[in-house]
Amino acid sequence: MVIKTKEKEFTQLITENKGIIYTVAHSYCADRNDMDDVAQEIIYNLWKSFDSFDSRLKFSTWMYRVALNVAISHYRQDKKLGIRHEISEGLLVFDTNPGEEMEENLSLLQAFISELKEVDRAIILLYLDDKSQREMAEITGFSETNIGTRISRIKEKLRTRFTNK
Repeated sequence: MVIKTKEKEFTQLITENKGIIYTVAHSYCADRNDMDDVAQEIIYNLWKSFDSFDSRLKFSTWMYRVALNVAISHYRQDKKLGIRHEISEGLLVFDTNPGEEMEENLSLLQAFISELKEVDRAIILLYLDDKSQREMAEITGFSETNIGTRISRIKEKLRTRFTNK
């Protein structure tokens, strides 16, 4: 009975937070098959470590931490093997119908983000997902001050890239 309850709770939490898995996998993989593999690996790692989840914390925060660790590990492993990742379409999703210039700027922004170091990409992903600095600190393990500093530096890098495009 305990196993069924655990499975049910896990399944419910995954269902409620599946957007996190999709967002992270999509941000680190351009190929649909890679995205699926990373998503499955994220779910596997979440299940494997579910017993260690501290229920006093937000599940989504813990889930982001696991998902980003899996995606970054996958990305680094591919990099060691010489596998080059192309820009993942759809990292940035907006509800408006942008004009041609706006579409070009969004594509450039996405390209510039894809060039960031893995950790910086994770931080900007969380920033674009409207996570607070406190949540980002909990997810990444950095201090809130460090997160704030990194965000400022990342924004400046992106601003510079746009200026020099």
